[in-house]
Amino acid sequence: MRETGLGGELLAWYDLHARGMPWRVMPADRAAGVQPDPYRIWMSEVMLQQTTVAAVKEYFLRFTNRWPTVSDLANAADADVMGEWAGLGYYARARNLLKCARVIAAEHGGVFPNTYDGLIALPGIGPYTASAISSIAYDLPETVLDGNVERVMSRLYDIHTPLPAAKPELMTHAVALTPQQRAGDYAQAVMDLGATICTPKSPACGICPWRDPCKARVAGTTAELPKKTPKKPKPTRYGIAYVARRADGAWLLETRPDKGLLGGMLGWPGSEWNEAPVEDDPISADWQTLNSEARHTFTHFHLILEIRTAVLPIEAKPARGDFMPAPQFRPSDLPTVMRKAYDLAAETLRHL
Repeated sequence: MRETGLGGELLAWYDLHARGMPWRVMPADRAAGVQPDPYRIWMSEVMLQQTTVAAVKEYFLRFTNRWPTVSDLANAADADVMGEWAGLGYYARARNLLKCARVIAAEHGGVFPNTYDGLIALPGIGPYTASAISSIAYDLPETVLDGNVERVMSRLYDIHTPLPAAKPELMTHAVALTPQQRAGDYAQAVMDLGATICTPKSPACGICPWRDPCKARVAGTTAELPKKTPKKPKPTRYGIAYVARRADGAWLLETRPDKGLLGGMLGWPGSEWNEAPVEDDPISADWQTLNSEARHTFTHFHLILEIRTAVLPIEAKPARGDFMPAPQFRPSDLPTVMRKAYDLAAETLRHL
C-alpha cells in the first residue's frame, strides 16, 4: 500500500524549495505543461553518477550547448566528446554516452524510449538511470534510489542494517512512498531533501517536512545513519609517465585503449600501473626524471606517477603514440591525472 500522505507533504515542500538546475523543469512550469527533455535528463543523470551537482553543471552546459540533441551527440567525433569530458572522471561514462546516443539515433529515430524496459535496453543505462529518466522525463511511477534517497529512507525508518546490505529494505520503503501522480517531481523532491536538509552531517531536522514521522529523529539516532560496512584500505600503484616535446613544440601523446581506466582518453605514453612499474619508454631519449610526482586517487587504488621528460628531435619516430602540433594541443582535454603530470612537466620542458 502506498503511503501517499508523506509523499504529498514532500511535494508541497518541493513546490516551494525546488533547486534550480540547468536540466530541471521547475514544478510550477511542469504544472503549466512544460515537459522535461529526456535527452537533458539522461545527460544529467549520467554525469551525476558519483559526481556532485556543482562539478557537473559546467560540463552539462558545455555538452548541451555544443550538442543540443541526442542526434548531434551521436554524430560527434569520439575525440571531441572525450576531450569535453576530461576532468569529470569515470571515463567509461563518456564512452557509454556515445554508444547510447548512436543507438538512439540509428535505431529509435533520435527519440528516447518512453518506458523503463525500453530505456534499460540501451547501452550504459542501468536500473537507476532507467528509473530516473522514466520518472523525471515521463512522470512514470518508477523509484529512484541514490545516495541521498538511501540516507533519507534509513533515517525516516531508523534502519540500522549497514549499506550495501540495506539496499533492498531501503528500496522497499522508497517504492511504497513513490506516488502514482507527479512521480517525476517526487523523485527530484526526495533527492533534494537529502541534498539540502537530510545531509550527511548536521541535518536541518527542524525545517524538514518529514520531521514528525522521522523515526531516527525520535530515537536520537540520526547522526548514526546510514550505517556502512567498513571499506578495505586502498592499495597504492606506481607508474611512469613519459612527457615529451618535439623540437618544433609538438607533444608526444597517445590515445589509451578503449577498455580499462581512462579508456579512450588522450594521455602520455607510460608504463603499466603496478606495485613496481617496468621501464616502458616510447622512444630512446635522454629522459630526465622530475623531483615531483603526479598523485591521484581512483575508486579502487591510489596512483603515484614518476614523470620523465625529454625534448625529441624533429625526425623522432616513437614506437608508441603520435605527435600533436602545439596549436592543436589543449591540456584541458587530458584526464585529471595526465593533466597533473603535464602541469609538473610543462615548465621544465619550456626551458629545454
